[in-house]
Amino acid sequence: MHIPKGTTAELSLVTFEEALAAADIPNEEYDVKKWIYAPNFYSEYRYILGTRGEKPLICVGINPSTAKPGDLDNTLKSVERIALGNGFDSFIMFNVYAQRATNPDDMEKTCNFLLHKENMAAFSYVLSLSKKPAVWAAWGTIIEKRDYLKDCVRDMLDIGEKCGASWYCAGAVSKKGHPHHPLYLRKDEKIRPFDVPGYLDKL
Repeated sequence: MHIPKGTTAELSLVTFEEALAAADIPNEEYDVKKWIYAPNFYSEYRYILGTRGEKPLICVGINPSTAKPGDLDNTLKSVERIALGNGFDSFIMFNVYAQRATNPDDMEKTCNFLLHKENMAAFSYVLSLSKKPAVWAAWGTIIEKRDYLKDCVRDMLDIGEKCGASWYCAGAVSKKGHPHHPLYLRKDEKIRPFDVPGYLDKL
């Protein structure tokens, strides 16, 4: 379990640029040639976690939990299976908001705009890894937990549009149109196009 010790505004944040540079430094805990992990240490927030490759599937959840390189939780194991099963050679787990919390109810009540800014820099980076970025919306109903999460996704849409990103979902959407969370998907589940702007307009 990870329960935030306080708000992220109380932290001295590592910028994404700093975290990305550190992610290339050899680490005794995991193989940096296989994994990309920023920041490269366990903390109150995480920008990205994934495997390195030429054709990554970018999975978007709401907020990071306890997973780290070589110690994936069931959600991340499912993400990796779906990515490989859909013809991608790697995956990157990204989150709408970077604060770590096992229970989304523990997420901070208001958005830390500095953390959000750095998280959007991370999103721009992961999109730059592909000529045709594939983004899998996989946040489930958790997006309803905080009002600021929808605004974060809208910022992601703007960035994605500039990078030519295509959005997808997998599995059945909820009655409100929420894209399915990665857990409990069949291992052979195929991703399909997802209209994120239309979805957001209905929320």
